[in-house]
Amino acid sequence: MKIIIIGGVAGGMSAATRLRRLIEDAEIIVFDKGPYVSFANCGLPFHVSGEIAEREALLVQTPERLKARFNLDVRPNSEVLAINPEEKTVTVSHEGKNYTENYDKLILSPGAKPFIPPIVGLEDAKNVYSLRNIPDLDQILAHISGQNLGKATVIGAGFIGLEMAESLAQKGYQVTIVEMAPQILPPLDQEMARFVENELLAKGITVITGRSAQAFSQEGKVINLTDGRTLESDLTIMSVGVSPASDIAKKAGVALGLKGGILVDDHYQTNLPDVYAVGDAIVVKQEITGKDALISLANPANRQGRQVADVIAGIERPNKGSIGTAIVRVFGLAAASTGLSERVARQEFDDVEVLHISGKDHASYFPGATDINLKLVFGKNSGRIYGAQAVGKKGVDKRIDILATAIKGDLTVFDLPELEFTYAPPFGSAKDPVNMAGYAAINLMEGTSRSIQHYQLEEALTAGKILLDVRTESEFSRGHFGNAINIPLDDLRSRIGELDAAKEFIVSCQSGLRSYIAERILKQNGFNVENLDGAYALYSTVYPERIEK
Repeated sequence: MKIIIIGGVAGGMSAATRLRRLIEDAEIIVFDKGPYVSFANCGLPFHVSGEIAEREALLVQTPERLKARFNLDVRPNSEVLAINPEEKTVTVSHEGKNYTENYDKLILSPGAKPFIPPIVGLEDAKNVYSLRNIPDLDQILAHISGQNLGKATVIGAGFIGLEMAESLAQKGYQVTIVEMAPQILPPLDQEMARFVENELLAKGITVITGRSAQAFSQEGKVINLTDGRTLESDLTIMSVGVSPASDIAKKAGVALGLKGGILVDDHYQTNLPDVYAVGDAIVVKQEITGKDALISLANPANRQGRQVADVIAGIERPNKGSIGTAIVRVFGLAAASTGLSERVARQEFDDVEVLHISGKDHASYFPGATDINLKLVFGKNSGRIYGAQAVGKKGVDKRIDILATAIKGDLTVFDLPELEFTYAPPFGSAKDPVNMAGYAAINLMEGTSRSIQHYQLEEALTAGKILLDVRTESEFSRGHFGNAINIPLDDLRSRIGELDAAKEFIVSCQSGLRSYIAERILKQNGFNVENLDGAYALYSTVYPERIEK
């Protein structure tokens, strides 16, 4: 059997090496139009900053090592110009010469390419780059080494954009981020992204949201924004997303779907006989919604490469789809998400409930404990977990990985308190934040608690509801909601007569724990009460301008 793979890196090389482990006598050829077929593209921003010091550390494998260990015929700098499905051949260009190779099976793993919007003056800009591969990295480093560090602009505030902003700031640039969406990190919900924005601002990064680059002038040195502002920029990184690199597939007659992604069945087969596809270029099923999606992440690409190899080798291995689990470090914070955001979940389902909790990465009494802000999105009728997000200095990856596993395993919020984690004070808490999220969700589902979201508070107060802040007087004096009544929780039972039971109340504290206790006290005394989800800590982060000192 002769198998040709177009494209290396995650999907293609995972397929190639797995195929060799399964079919020793197969002829396996890997074509890649770039000079490197196996490199750590997720590590590229960290070499810009110098955190990954050696460039060679990014080169995972070389053609020589792949030949020696796996007997793979890896051909870099070889661009496949055409796929001829009738003849089962590909036309390849290498060093100015064209030739053909036949195949029995063909795997497409072309990946994704940076999306570059049509911006006036971009073609004349000499300081604008994107970062997707090693040659891109080399161009950026060459530009940096040839100039005095000054102002840098990152257009796009997704995961890679924020990593590049941090790297350039560590390098010594004065960095501005421009994001067309109303918030940074569009995969997260706005209130969770605000924690990350505050970290950027604290580190001296200028953040501009709700605006985009309209034009470049002076060979890229000046950027004109859609609101009329101009930015001076010595180096600009375009990081506004990616699109499937499916041009070669389209020319061959491969059926395309969402945003030009390659359509495959549940065994990675395209509409062409013996032609398969994996990686960032394919349309996958979003497992939670069942709808088509493009999820450009390393973990799914590696998994898909291995699975398509199994399929070709005759092993039943279905393509189940993906839920999109990702994490980013931004200076001292980590932000991670899995599944659907609240925004997307509400578009897909009519029973969405959300909650926010604040916990510690390990036991609060053990030195070094730091906050984790965790958001859970779930079905208020079924308890099905739709998604989760978390932000914190430590332990964010652990909690989101657990919740991603819960989603994959079809667990509900009722299962979360039952999960058992390793516990010792340096590592966790006896009741982990994931357990606590489950308890809180069950309280909401069973009616033990009722919550109101931060974005609903102003309307509720305008309608006549009363906000009761149960923090201590000293906490209240340092910053509080306007028009809030302050009765500390420990005084609530003795002062409950000061409250009119005919009124409707919203209770809040710092994080939500004390206000839940207050809610239970008041409800059992005949009051109509809701708990402000996320409490003062979340509200003051999202709406600092509404807080009175």
